[in-house]
Amino acid sequence: MKAFVHEYGKMKLKNMEAPIAGPKDVIVQLRVAGLNRRDLYIPNRRGDEASALIIGSDGAGVIESVGKEVSTLKVGDEVIINPSLRWDENCDAPPETFDILGMPDHGTFAEKIALPAEQVEKKPEYISWEEAGVLALSALTGYRALFTKGSVKKDDTVFIPGAGSGVATYLIQFAKNIGAKVIVTSRSEAKRLKAKELGADIALDTNSDWEKELQDETIDLVIESVGKATFNRSLNILKKGGRIVVFGATTEDVVDLDLRKFFYGQYQLFGSTMGSREELREMLAHMDTYKTHPVVDRTYPMEDIHEAMDYLEENKQFGKIALRIK
Repeated sequence: MKAFVHEYGKMKLKNMEAPIAGPKDVIVQLRVAGLNRRDLYIPNRRGDEASALIIGSDGAGVIESVGKEVSTLKVGDEVIINPSLRWDENCDAPPETFDILGMPDHGTFAEKIALPAEQVEKKPEYISWEEAGVLALSALTGYRALFTKGSVKKDDTVFIPGAGSGVATYLIQFAKNIGAKVIVTSRSEAKRLKAKELGADIALDTNSDWEKELQDETIDLVIESVGKATFNRSLNILKKGGRIVVFGATTEDVVDLDLRKFFYGQYQLFGSTMGSREELREMLAHMDTYKTHPVVDRTYPMEDIHEAMDYLEENKQFGKIALRIK
C-alpha cells in the first residue's frame, strides 16, 4: 500500500505492506487524513532512524475488516480515528502508557491502518469526509483545554492568541456554543476577518497594545499555545484570579515569569495536552448538539503531500489541512 513515511532521516512516499488485524483490531481503509504541526517535528525527533515510520495522527475512513473478538464494529462502518492512545478515562494527567498516534506507532498517512477497535469512533453523519479526517486531534485538544482544564462557563470572556490554528478554530466555536465571549489575535488581517466570521467577538492585531485595546474587557480565561512570544502578554490582560491554560508552545518553550506578580494576582495556571477517549466522546456529543463543523483550509491529494507539509510549515492556513487518501 502507498504510505508517507519517515525513513533514514527523510520524509517520502513509499510502498509498505498492508497491515493485518489482530483479534481485537480493525483495519480502516482511509479516505482522508489530517495534518498537524507535530508531523513537521518528527524528523528532528527521530533523527536518522532507519526504520520506516508511517506518520500522521488524524484520519477517517471505512472499516475494511474486523478481528474475531470485535463485536462493536462491522465492515462498512464509517469511522474517525482517535489519535490519543491508551488514555481511556478523563483524569488529571494522561497515564504513563499514553502516546499520540503517528510516532512511535504507524499513523494515518497511508491507504490503510490497523488499530484496536477502541481507537475508532463512528463518523458524525452531518460532516464531510474532509471534515472528519481533520477532526480528532485538534478538537480533542481544544475541548480538554477549554472545558476540562479551563472550566469555561456561559458569559465568560475567553482570550485566544493565534486565531488561525486548527485548535483555535475549534476553541472559538466551542466557546461560542455555550455562550462565552471570544477574543482572538492574529498578525493576518485575513485571519482576523475569518475568525470573526466563525464567531469571535473581537479580533486584535497581534502587534497591537493588548492592555490598551482590552482595558474595558474582563478576561476570565486565556487559552495559550504560542509560548514565549505571548505568554506574559496574555497574563497581563488576565483578570486577578483568572485562569490560563497552556497546551502548546509554537515559539520558544521557556518563559520568564514574575512569581511575585503571579501569586499576588492569584492566577491559576493549568497545563493540558490532547485528551482521553471519554472526553473525545463528550466532544463529539457537543459537536453533534451544536452541529459544529471543522474548518478545512485546503485539501491536497496524497501525491502532493510535500506541498501540503510546506504549506503547513509556512503557517498560512486558517483551520486544518486535509490529505485525500482515496
